[in-house]
Amino acid sequence: MGTYKRGRQSFVPAQPPVIAAWASVAGKKESEGPLAGCFDVTEQDSYFGQKTWEQAEKRMQQLALETLAKKAGLDENGFDLVFSGDLLNQCIGSSFSLRNTGIPHLGLYGACSTMAESLLLSAMAVSGGFFDRVVAMTSSHFASSERQYRFPLGYGGQRTPTAQWTVTGSGAALVVPQGNGPKIEACTVGTVQDLGIKDANNMGAAMAPAALDTICAHFQDTQTSPADFDLIVTGDLGQLGKDLLLRLAEERGVQLGGKIADCGCMVFDNTKQDVHAGGSGCGCSAITLCGRLLGELNSGKLKKILFCGTGALLSPTSTQQGLPIPGVCHAVAISGRSN
Repeated sequence: MGTYKRGRQSFVPAQPPVIAAWASVAGKKESEGPLAGCFDVTEQDSYFGQKTWEQAEKRMQQLALETLAKKAGLDENGFDLVFSGDLLNQCIGSSFSLRNTGIPHLGLYGACSTMAESLLLSAMAVSGGFFDRVVAMTSSHFASSERQYRFPLGYGGQRTPTAQWTVTGSGAALVVPQGNGPKIEACTVGTVQDLGIKDANNMGAAMAPAALDTICAHFQDTQTSPADFDLIVTGDLGQLGKDLLLRLAEERGVQLGGKIADCGCMVFDNTKQDVHAGGSGCGCSAITLCGRLLGELNSGKLKKILFCGTGALLSPTSTQQGLPIPGVCHAVAISGRSN
């Protein structure tokens, strides 16, 4: 049995890895929301000075990595490994951002769960003694996602009430074996759940069952409960997905103790910003974690959170073929530096 393995799906490192630095890059709409003052870099130009939205996403990841290096007091050669991914076909936002840098790279696709997945793998790589300075990074862009998954913006298509607004942003976090900063205490690898949801404009419903499954698995594997956390942060179910998660938990007899918060509900103000069911995209949980949550853990405002990245594992092809949307959720327990 694995030395750090707990239960069926989780692991608890003997020496919790430390998140030594973090960086966030946000677009115009995100910089007008409730988390406006939390981001390191904001940009009013949706192209980020590039020729296309896809290249803008590449530039966001470059900015996130550059900012992370500055905050960590390193140059980019100081990074041993980057785990990163995005929503674009073949994850070109991630691979193009790292080309010719000389930084070892492992590309990921976990849809909107990618920030949690990359953080989990970074913790695994560091606690296993394979690398010393590992970066977890991801991004998404509203316009590039609309073009890939739905319709070109020029069509002016109508958005359903259940639809979410893909966040334009990128987040990056540096994980190291020891030092000052929030600590990764435990991680749970999610299982793919498919309950037959086919509406690509209601991804919160597709992801909510996976979120509950992983949260329950984490509690069982690590012998913890909601009482051990200040927040259980999902990302990103949006308002409808969050409501469904709470209903499913109630039906299953799972008490979540009023601790649930969702990145898709935190990043925008739905009373002032027309985002329908809330935010989504890889960048949603990434900039919420690297913009607000890690800072509050580091300052002591939060003592411990369970960060649960949720992903809808669909593609344009699967949607056009009428296939249902599988969901996945990975969980990372992060404590403040005082713990």
